[in-house]
Amino acid sequence: MQEVKLLLVGNPNAGKSTFFNKLTGGHAKVGNWHGVTVGVLEKKISLKSGKVTVCDLPGIYAEDALSLEEKLAVSYIKEEENAPLVFVSECASLDRSLPLFNRLAEGRRAMLVLTKEKRFLRGGGFVDMKELANRLNIPVISAEKYHKKTLLRAMDEFLFLPQKAFHGGENVIEPSVFRPEKAGLSRADKLLTNGWFCFPFFLVLLLSAFFITFYPNLLGDFLKSGLESLFTQTLASFADRINSSVLRSFVKDGILSSVGGVLGFLPQIALLYLFLILLEESGLMSRLAALTDGAFSKVGLNGRAVFSLLMGFGCTAAAIATTRGLDDRKMQRRVVLCLPYISCSAKLPVYLALSVSFFKNPFIAVVLLYALGVGLSFVAALFLKEKKREPFLLELAPLQIPRPAFVVKSLLFQVKQFIIKVATVILAFFLLSWFLSSFDFSFRFCGAEGSMLSSLCGAFKYLFAPIGMNDWRVAYAALSGLIAKENVAGSLYMFFGGAFPYGARSAFAFAVFMLATSPCISAIAASAKEVGKRRALLYAALQTGSALLLSYVTYFALSFGTACIFILPVPFAILILGKKTFENLRSKRKRNLKNVHR
Repeated sequence: MQEVKLLLVGNPNAGKSTFFNKLTGGHAKVGNWHGVTVGVLEKKISLKSGKVTVCDLPGIYAEDALSLEEKLAVSYIKEEENAPLVFVSECASLDRSLPLFNRLAEGRRAMLVLTKEKRFLRGGGFVDMKELANRLNIPVISAEKYHKKTLLRAMDEFLFLPQKAFHGGENVIEPSVFRPEKAGLSRADKLLTNGWFCFPFFLVLLLSAFFITFYPNLLGDFLKSGLESLFTQTLASFADRINSSVLRSFVKDGILSSVGGVLGFLPQIALLYLFLILLEESGLMSRLAALTDGAFSKVGLNGRAVFSLLMGFGCTAAAIATTRGLDDRKMQRRVVLCLPYISCSAKLPVYLALSVSFFKNPFIAVVLLYALGVGLSFVAALFLKEKKREPFLLELAPLQIPRPAFVVKSLLFQVKQFIIKVATVILAFFLLSWFLSSFDFSFRFCGAEGSMLSSLCGAFKYLFAPIGMNDWRVAYAALSGLIAKENVAGSLYMFFGGAFPYGARSAFAFAVFMLATSPCISAIAASAKEVGKRRALLYAALQTGSALLLSYVTYFALSFGTACIFILPVPFAILILGKKTFENLRSKRKRNLKNVHR
């Protein structure tokens, strides 16, 4: 059978990944914002006449690309100079995207796929696809009107039946072929592009999401309590009937206490992911990015960084991958260094496990820690700020009501990924932890204090002695977070059950350490892919060391009263002021040298 490679190209947010999923049955990340696809996604499919490798490329605006992912796409298209090309364009932006299509498709077998036709027609637009196909002398189809079977048949004909290469088509946009939508913003869009309305509106949405998720007796807490009772009552009673003490400890301590403790937070993690999905799909995220550009510029970022930072609330590794959509390497490095301070969903179980020690209401604790993380990320960005201002280019995604089927599918995918992670990597880690904490070096079943793990981790307990926890179990829990942050909560449940034995100051200082420390190993790997191994390891080491110092400062501050918590940013402020002083001295020295030379 014949084998060909097919390139899916087009402007950002045109619907390429959605078309890719429809064509291949894949699960590529899709979203209603710029920069979702940051690498080349490939998937093989079998058609009637042969096999096809479908390649979903990052979105591009022009051949002289600005951002990193655009340069990747342009380079890939040039390397695959003989590959057929499917150009995906929104109906609304057809007149703007055709010049790019003309240049990229010249001399190739090409097809034009138009997306979001229904919304375009509702807005007063018009496109005659048959006439457009005749004038371009290539196939032109509507993505919305084709089901998978008809789409595969059309792709088979396009790829394997005789077709002429595309040559030109600049003058095809005429009123008889294409008419744009009515100009002007809708009332909703006018409101959501007004900073006086959008910022308070977004803040209310954010606080509402946290309130529903964490406030006692509301949806998130209710679902969490129900899931926890399943493990603590139903399954634990089953474990109690096991006669063997070793096997009973294996089930209760190795599986139920640790893995069950982590799974109990699944409803609240799912609610946070639901909020992010709704934010993306509705188009609010791109408006927030446009409106925050001015504020972000004060700390050396631009509005496009908001996509990566908001994605960081879900998964740091995934958010680091999206930084490829930023404008240059220096901007990307700044965002990668800021992202570990944004609390990902994996840190949430840790905060909730510790919060009972310093706040009765977990809602206040979580909001405080999340806000502190955002503040630290901006302080880090300010410290790395450069005077050069990069251009900001962003196309607003369409404002729309999130599609229920898409939202449910995306949420179920995230839930499935979390469960798979818990059932594989985290379960394996806790089974090993149970074994090491239950047996001594002679492989005799014993208590945790006489175990292999206590001996191996004994030296690390002094790291947390300054915050009132001279305990190897706490040190082991912290170290386990380098593999996956969910391990920290599971370790705390395995060793301490549901009650953390240390006071409020120690618990909050440890929570601050977890907030500011290096991300998990998958995030470090993602960082290494984007900024290089040495830089990624250096970032991880600096973040872990500074997080430890910050936890000491927190504990010291709380020793003199809760109000002293506001001195936490002081070390960072000193670093920033020191940096500015050094830069001023250096600039003065340069001016003096110039004067002497004259």
